[in-house]
Amino acid sequence: MESLKINFRILELKDIPIVYKWLNTDFVKQWYGKKNMTLDEVSEKYSQYIKKEKPTDAYIIQIDSNDIGYIQTYMIKDYPDYDKYVQANQGSSGLDLYIGDPNYIHKGYGKYIIFRFLNDIIFSNPKVNDCILGPEQSNIPAIKTYSKVGFKWIKTIQIPSEEEPEYLMQITKEDFESS
Repeated sequence: MESLKINFRILELKDIPIVYKWLNTDFVKQWYGKKNMTLDEVSEKYSQYIKKEKPTDAYIIQIDSNDIGYIQTYMIKDYPDYDKYVQANQGSSGLDLYIGDPNYIHKGYGKYIIFRFLNDIIFSNPKVNDCILGPEQSNIPAIKTYSKVGFKWIKTIQIPSEEEPEYLMQITKEDFESS
């Protein structure tokens, strides 16, 4: 798998239909989004990232030139409603992702995708000191994948708008570079 060509291309308006399709698949909805979204809802939300109306950098994950999923990063301090629960450091980046193509789920690609994204995007930003992600505590496959990359549990938080607590995990730039 290490010979895979993993790339991230910036999300574009032309990608909205595939993001819509992915978000409405059962295996994505189980952990990401949690509900069916209309094409208009997907367009409204993700076009804000594309047009830089919200401070989130959104990408399409590609493996061997195939679009297989979605990944995003942001500075947690740019989202104060979320940060009041996370209580992140000034240089903390958030990370969210999902694999949308059923041919690529549960096959071990996740750790390679995350490692590459941390290396190429997140930790290449000199303002970033660490990266935090928050899977639901029952999302054992994701937690195991993040642990393989070097993320460690820091605390569990309950966001009022979410059904299940987030199992916050963090990796520092220093720990990532020494792995």
